[in-house]
Amino acid sequence: MSRKPKLKRFNENVSSKYQIYNSIFMTLPFDEISNTGALLPLFSDTCEQGYDLDRNPSQIVEKFFERYVNHNKTKDEKNNLLFRFIQYIERQVVLFDAVEDAAFSIVNNMEGRGTLRNIKEEAEEKHKLDALKTYLKRFKVRPVLTAHPTQFYPGQVLGIITDLAEAIKVDDLLTIKKLLAQLGKTPFFKKEKPTPYNEAVSLIWYLQNVFYHSASKIYSYIKENIFEGEEMDNQVIDLGFWPGGDRDGNPFVTTDITLKVAERLRNTILVNYYRDIRDLKRRITFKGVEQRLVNLEHMLYNNVYLRKEEGMLSLAEFETELKGIRAVIISDHQSLFVAELDDLINKVKLFGYHFAMLDIRQDSRVHQGVFENIVETMKDRGEALFSIDYINASEEEKINVLTQIDATVEAKYFENEITNATISSIYAMKTIQARNGERGSNRYIISNNQSALHVMEAFTMLRLCDWKQPDVDVSPLFETVPDLQAAEGVMRTLYTNEAYAAHLKRRGNKQYIMLGFSDGTKDGGYLMANWSIFKAKEELTAISREYGIKVIFFDGRGGPPARGGGKTHQFYASLGNTVEDEEIQLTIQGQTISSNFGTLESSQYNLEQLLSSGISNEIFSGAKAEFSEDDKKTMETLASVSYDAYVAFKKHPRFLTYLERMSTLKYYAKTNIGSRPSKRSQSKEFNFSDLRAIPFVGSWSQLKQNVPGFYGVGTALEHMEKNGQFEAVEKLYKNSSFFRTLLANSMMSLTKSFFKLTAYMKDNEEFGEFWTVIFEEFNRTKRMLLKLTGYETLMENELAGKASIHAREKIVLPLLTIQQYALRRIHELQKDPNADENEIKTYEKMVTRSLFGNINASRNSA
Repeated sequence: MSRKPKLKRFNENVSSKYQIYNSIFMTLPFDEISNTGALLPLFSDTCEQGYDLDRNPSQIVEKFFERYVNHNKTKDEKNNLLFRFIQYIERQVVLFDAVEDAAFSIVNNMEGRGTLRNIKEEAEEKHKLDALKTYLKRFKVRPVLTAHPTQFYPGQVLGIITDLAEAIKVDDLLTIKKLLAQLGKTPFFKKEKPTPYNEAVSLIWYLQNVFYHSASKIYSYIKENIFEGEEMDNQVIDLGFWPGGDRDGNPFVTTDITLKVAERLRNTILVNYYRDIRDLKRRITFKGVEQRLVNLEHMLYNNVYLRKEEGMLSLAEFETELKGIRAVIISDHQSLFVAELDDLINKVKLFGYHFAMLDIRQDSRVHQGVFENIVETMKDRGEALFSIDYINASEEEKINVLTQIDATVEAKYFENEITNATISSIYAMKTIQARNGERGSNRYIISNNQSALHVMEAFTMLRLCDWKQPDVDVSPLFETVPDLQAAEGVMRTLYTNEAYAAHLKRRGNKQYIMLGFSDGTKDGGYLMANWSIFKAKEELTAISREYGIKVIFFDGRGGPPARGGGKTHQFYASLGNTVEDEEIQLTIQGQTISSNFGTLESSQYNLEQLLSSGISNEIFSGAKAEFSEDDKKTMETLASVSYDAYVAFKKHPRFLTYLERMSTLKYYAKTNIGSRPSKRSQSKEFNFSDLRAIPFVGSWSQLKQNVPGFYGVGTALEHMEKNGQFEAVEKLYKNSSFFRTLLANSMMSLTKSFFKLTAYMKDNEEFGEFWTVIFEEFNRTKRMLLKLTGYETLMENELAGKASIHAREKIVLPLLTIQQYALRRIHELQKDPNADENEIKTYEKMVTRSLFGNINASRNSA
């Protein structure tokens, strides 16, 4: 039987089912929620009709009250109804998530393009199976889970989504009704900010319940079906972890929390091994191996639950014992249940005693202050580290003396809190490695890295902490456009430094370099950021190859296209042979974790897509450069024109005040969805450079304007059109999958925009002209993208994805209307000297509460 088109599968298994279950949900009786379910569809219709008639959010809300709500209702009663609408819409989003999760394996072809089965068959067909095996012996992917504040679902709600999806898969109506009722009564709002440890525990849930199974299933498939059982040294999939180790701008991450998170990771993986051993013990009941499994079960139980370290095998001893049991099963018991045992052996190889690799990250500006404090404190102690005046020395002089340093410091030497914490964090890495293994914590990332000195100071701090030959990779993070442009020179200086080169040799001549999409886009706009990162990767690949170094890129990506997200798999498949492809490493954060890796099916599918993107680029692309010289010139012109347009936009006199007063930017700090402050500095002054990328991008998303995902693109394309060079752009679009992927992601940003929501701003005396500038660029970009692609509508080639976006946007339209209504009321009341402060607080609470549903509905909004 032929497979139905993807859009039809989506409509039948997602859209239709959502309508059915939503109608049930809307009729369920909840305490203190009378008629809300009946009134919300009417409010939704009023919103849609209102925007069609060019009404503003205030007019729409007032029209609804006038038409459907008793005229005797007080202002407080009307506001309470709006709050109840928010609660309902949040839960509608959860329901849609669950329905979409349940249908994932139906809507997406689990054996189609980009899956491992497809890759294997293609390799066999093209006689490239040996090349595939050779590549998989060295290639890895490492998704790094981060706790950036874009995921607000509490643990209870995540559990409901999981259970609801399972019930929907089998159309268990009774269970679905109960879970919907539970959903209606379960609080969504966090009254207190989570700690970094809370965030870690939340993400460890995904490691324990999803990645543990999906990653090992992929590894087992590769080993059994591609390598046909032969031994593999390469793990293929590593897992990375940031909560508890990411100190950049987060004063709440302490050394104690870092150690506590590492211990939680170790304990969780041992719990999973314990459960698997118990399951194996029920099947492998044979002479010569049964007692050995019992011994392993007792060992893990004693360590995990009784906290007894005696008798705990090392990781190598644990693996050896499992393989010994396997040998007996094969030789004496006809290999009965050996596949189940192999699954556990594979998991131990993948996850060790660490489960995920905990990175430590700090800002270079903090390091600089810390290092200067170290120098001064040691001088005061009579143990001067250098004979020169370090603080006033040149960068070259500093690097020269850092190369030769041979001393040891301890955290207790330093009264300065940040210095003490930084030194403690390095000693914590040593402790974690001793307990969880070297992979437990072996990378130190330097944010905002601008020079070779920043790397050398971090490297020297490692050596000062009684670690003369540190088992740690020092990774600079280049974020802004100028930093990306300077990256090649920074790495040349490091590669030619005797001490650093010796360190790299001990680490296998591998250099990890992180590149920041989020801050790059915030700094230079969408096209320039992505092009600057691509060029930096080419330059860094060339300089690394020149010095015999294997460079491994780690991409700091967010969920939306504006932060490097969107069609991630296509992006990695489009890099060509001028960019090193030893590994694919990227951050997975916020609601992108739950949307792309929240279930076993979606996690396996997306991990396989990541693997196949690297394989496709290396094995099937013909190993050619992504850009010809002519195409490179075209891309350079587009990026340059786009950059100028974006910089001019940022310099607009209304840019900052528009964000501060007309968007939800300042409300992000009140949401309690993340432990980090929304700004890097504690200054009350609104400063663009201190602003984090998440609230910046998220605020545009809440306005449904999505500026960072398209601004400057239309201007650049139109520039080429006006100068008679559009044919060159068409040629670039035809030749470069990288460029096509960029534009497809930008199209997604446009599709998620809805300017009728804020059209009232064009009449605002202060901000009308600025709003018009944004709207004109939106229309310009849309026109130019449709002309270039030949499409009649946006995302014409991705109808199922477009249908999902439209369904979610329809759900949250009433929510966004309430948000804008509340913002308008705040502005009105702030102009009234006699306004009731409590009324202003009510509307501010309404704005804050309305953020969550839109964040989660968009699935990659920040």
